[in-house]
This record gives sequence, C-alpha cells and structure tokens, in this order.
Amino acid sequence: MKFNKKLSDIVDISKIEVVKNPIEKAHGLPNECYLNEDYLEFEREKIFKNNWTMIGVASSVPNEGDVKPFNLLGIPLLIIRNKNKEVKVFHNVCSHRGFKLIDKECKLKNVLRCPYHYWSYDFNGKLVTTPHIGGLGKHDVDGFDKTKSNLKEVNSYIWMDLIFVDINSNAQSFKEFIKPLENRWSKFIKKEDRQLIRHSTDYGYFNMEVNSNWKFAIENYCESYHLPTIHPELNKVSNISDHYHIEDKDLSFSGQGSNKYSQQFEGNIKFNCFPNWPSDLYKKAEYVSLYPNVMLGIHVDHFYAFWLEPITNNKTKEHFELYYIGKESASSDEYKDIRKKNFAFWQEVMNEDVIAIEGMQKGRSSPAYNGGNFSPVMDTPTLMFHKWVATNLTK
Repeated sequence: MKFNKKLSDIVDISKIEVVKNPIEKAHGLPNECYLNEDYLEFEREKIFKNNWTMIGVASSVPNEGDVKPFNLLGIPLLIIRNKNKEVKVFHNVCSHRGFKLIDKECKLKNVLRCPYHYWSYDFNGKLVTTPHIGGLGKHDVDGFDKTKSNLKEVNSYIWMDLIFVDINSNAQSFKEFIKPLENRWSKFIKKEDRQLIRHSTDYGYFNMEVNSNWKFAIENYCESYHLPTIHPELNKVSNISDHYHIEDKDLSFSGQGSNKYSQQFEGNIKFNCFPNWPSDLYKKAEYVSLYPNVMLGIHVDHFYAFWLEPITNNKTKEHFELYYIGKESASSDEYKDIRKKNFAFWQEVMNEDVIAIEGMQKGRSSPAYNGGNFSPVMDTPTLMFHKWVATNLTK
C-alpha cells in the first residue's frame, strides 16, 4: 500500500515543531494527532512501521504449530512457533491471490494452508505445495519457482518474552535499540536473570478496550504527577514524593521510578526474587514507556508489560502481561493466592488510569486547547515522548 499523504496536509507543521522546544516554550502534540483519522494512517507509516513495535508475547504460542493473528492498524500479521521452537512473524497473506491465511488463534499440525486454493506453507514460511497449479491433478508446473512465493517474513525479536517487529526494516538493530534500557536495568538484573522470567499461568493476562488514542496511555504512564489524584490508595503506599524521573538521553524511553516498593500481601508466602538484585535496591521499582507502544514495570519479585494495540484514533486495546521469577512463583498452587492478589492490584491501578486517558481524549475536541503547557518539574518524561513522536513525524 503506497502512502501519498503529506503531514502538512493534515496538521500545521509549526504545531509539530513547537513540541521540540525547551519545556518552558514547548506545547504538546496538537489535537489533530489525536482526532484526525488521516493522521492515524500517517502515524502507522512513520511511527509503527519504522520502529520496533510490540505485537504480543512468545509464551502465547508455546508449542510448535501454535499460531496467532495480529492486526497492526490494518496490516495483517501472524505469529507462529516453528518446529525448531522458534517464534516467527509473517505477513498474514497468501502469495497466490492475497487471501488472509489465519483469522483466529489455532494450532496447526504440519502446514499453514490457505483456505482459498490450498496453497500450503511450512512453519518457516516456505511454499511447499501448490495443488493443481498445472491443471487438475498436476501440482507442479515448469517455469514456476516456488521460492519466489514464500511467505514474507517480518523482522522480529523476542526480548523477555515480548515480541517486537520492525515492519519496514528501517529501525536500528534491536540490540542497539534495547541497549540503553538493558544498561539501566543491569543494576537490578543480570542477563542470565532475564531467562528466569515466566508468564503467570493464571491471573497473568487481561485486556481492556478504552475510548482513547493510544498515545494518552503512554503519556500518562510516563509521569507520577497524577498519583495523588488518580491513584489515591497507591499514593498512600508509594507517595509521589518517593518517585523520580527516568529520561533516556537517546529518547527511546522515559518514565518514573519508586524508592518505596515493597513485596505485598500479608502472610509468609512471598514471590521469588531476581537472584542478583542488590539487597540495598530491594525497595526500588521502575516504570518506563518504551516507545512507541509498551509500558514496562520491573520489581524485585515480578515484571510486567502493558502494551497497546491502536484500533482507531479514539479507541485502543490495552494488553497486560504479568511475569514472575521462576516456574514456582508463576505456576505452583503454593503461590496462587498471592498471584491472584497481585493481579487484582495491577488491574485496579490500570483501570483507574482509564479515567485519565479517556478524559484527555474528550478534552482534545476543544479548539481552544493548544496541545498542552507543561510543568518544567513534573512533566519532563511526558514531553520527551511528545518530542519522540514529533521527531519521527518530521524525519
């Protein structure tokens, strides 16, 4: 699909450029970036197809032949685990006549078969059978090169179970992309510790459809300014004064940290902790928005990813994935009760944020709003995300 629009056809470019100013003179992204359907198409091309975007988790396709479809703003993709136990991502379209291959999550035995003419692919995307291509009963034909009709693989990478894709293969290598965050979190966990995380086998996933543009969830998550008003109970446990800003100098993530995290719930049962987490940092936790569409939370005893599936300019599906350290904490009956309680805690927190992000969506319909005037003390992580979007739009 060729994209012919210009950003200047949709929004006044000066309103984008002002986002890049120092915070005292900057405004946030203009209303068109949250309300205009043509803009969302532009954003798909400039933001989601040119950067590492999260589309799911590897643990959702645990066995060979497990397949899940995903729609990224109209781009049909499929996630599959092959016979070598690798997770692959392909464009979800048959190379023959463009039929969408997979509509629903399923388990396949040997091949991925197109329902239209039964052209079939192995789990590495290789075209293996072409029924009757040369006439009835003739499944091969001279001059037809099957290798030119394999499924089109999408550049993908699995990090801490999270599946990221680079649709246009225009992004830097994933290892370079994630390096600043890995370096930051190396004070908490070593590389080998990342292999210990396990998706919770129960109380480990929920999703919500919210009436809000996807960007509002990221903007809200970046800052702790809203804790007393949106999360009054959480603020009692981890007060706004216990938080600090996180701002990556390379503009790949921003967020907040807490100096007052504690392992929750009464009783003697506690989740296993990351083995190399320093004892003097046990009360630290960090919450970062990894641009464009994933929000991460790291604690001494659990990890989560809260990721966004944009649907329209005013509707987003939010996915929450919860992880623990080691199989025992993630799946044993001994920990089931506190898994349930931890799940309920985070579900309540994320539901409280819906008030904020849907309220901002409603307010953006006001023509008097200038994109936002920021607190030079409390809003710097949020403005960083605005600057990242503005920079990507004008590249």
